[in-house]
Amino acid sequence: MTHLPKALLLLAVLGLAACNNPDRYGAGGAGGAAGAGGLGGYGAGGIDSSALGGANDPRSIAYFQQTLGDRVFFAVDQSTLSDTARATLDTQSQWLAQNADYAIIIEGHADEQGTREYNLALGARRASAVQDYLISKGVAPSRMRTVSYGKERPVEVCSTEDCYGKNRRAVTVLSMGAGA
Repeated sequence: MTHLPKALLLLAVLGLAACNNPDRYGAGGAGGAAGAGGLGGYGAGGIDSSALGGANDPRSIAYFQQTLGDRVFFAVDQSTLSDTARATLDTQSQWLAQNADYAIIIEGHADEQGTREYNLALGARRASAVQDYLISKGVAPSRMRTVSYGKERPVEVCSTEDCYGKNRRAVTVLSMGAGA
């Protein structure tokens, strides 16, 4: 009889685990191409899906994400922009200058190492570094806002340096309506 409560507990845990949908954010995990914020604020209160366009439409969010790149990466415990990050942001700033009807949210992210508080602060510094650089390239501050997710929205959950590196990022998320 002592095994019955253990078996019921195991069954309950397995039942709850089956309810978990690891692909709930779509391809790329949270913050990925189809993840939270990955479509530039679509959904309830978002912009008209006709603005999505395709990757071949140079005014579309898909083009911005897939052709120009919507994210830059950082070294461990750093918020300094690399040459590669600055090149991506140069391209983003040029696109934003030609597409003034988009506002942006810059998301700062960190890997899972360190405390929640430390990673929120690090994510904020990363988002601010991107914002400051885009401002220096002529993007109006009124079109931008920043948010830090720290380690709360990883692209990949893992314990290897390769995975950690994918989570140390800032993502530029587009939404319709400059100054929105």
